[in-house]
Amino acid sequence: MDRLKDKVAIVFGAGPNIGGTIAHFMAREGARVCVTDVSESAANDTVNFLRERGLEAFAMQGNARVDADVKRAVDETMARYGRLDISVNMAGRVHWSHVLDMKHDDWDDSVASFATAALITTQHCARAMIKSGNGGSMIHILSTAAHFGEADGAAYCSAKAGLLSFVRSSALDLAHLGIRVNSVTPCSMEHQLWTTMRDEMFNPEWKIPTSKGFYSRQEYLDQMPLRRFPRASDLAWATVFLASDESACMTGSDMAVDGGLRHKYPTWSPGRHYPLDVKDYARSIEWTKYGEPQGPLTDLMGKPV
Repeated sequence: MDRLKDKVAIVFGAGPNIGGTIAHFMAREGARVCVTDVSESAANDTVNFLRERGLEAFAMQGNARVDADVKRAVDETMARYGRLDISVNMAGRVHWSHVLDMKHDDWDDSVASFATAALITTQHCARAMIKSGNGGSMIHILSTAAHFGEADGAAYCSAKAGLLSFVRSSALDLAHLGIRVNSVTPCSMEHQLWTTMRDEMFNPEWKIPTSKGFYSRQEYLDQMPLRRFPRASDLAWATVFLASDESACMTGSDMAVDGGLRHKYPTWSPGRHYPLDVKDYARSIEWTKYGEPQGPLTDLMGKPV
């Protein structure tokens, strides 16, 4: 506790999964937090959750790729707390499509949203950090898509790879000002088993779509050396570390929080050495909100599995 005592943070994109959990863990470590999201209700839900636990936070609705929205959030944070020490960027929109079918508007939206949001949040937050006179830590949430190609993922992979290079370049621009810029790279997340992948987990009629680029969660799990998906809390702890003085000599770095996926030898399949059925795995975990357990997973009828 108190690893971020007296520090002030802004989290851009703070629903109940990754962003909200990051905001929760930062506030729990002593930071005062501005929570922003394009959804006003999502930002308010996160702040209500934090305040119910006696933590200091306030909500701002806004789009991280809109200059005026970001400026308003930063200005309000400075007006309330008089300083800014930490920024976390979760912004971006994802569009999946075969490269030959990719619509130009979707491409522009995906690629621009990640890189543009990174630029705008960095500019306004860095200026506030300079004014505060305490240096600062900026953290961008990436994806293994920043490091690999993925079928049907040309826009997403390009956007995340661009963001990875932005982190490295902006780290060099801001280093002499005492502002550190780092990133955290997760892969497919555990909470997706009960959100976007729910049918695959619990619908006995589910079949793998014929889409060329699709893979099942079983195939994904079989590539994970630690035999589990990262949780929102795993990303939150990594982000707390990068926000704290414990990482004072780190900038331009990317932390892989992916169960070893990125660093295994490509032809080695952990699933062959340690078979684990993804449905058994799903039954062994609890779903979480803001990093706190909410009970066991349930099937499509709402019954525990």
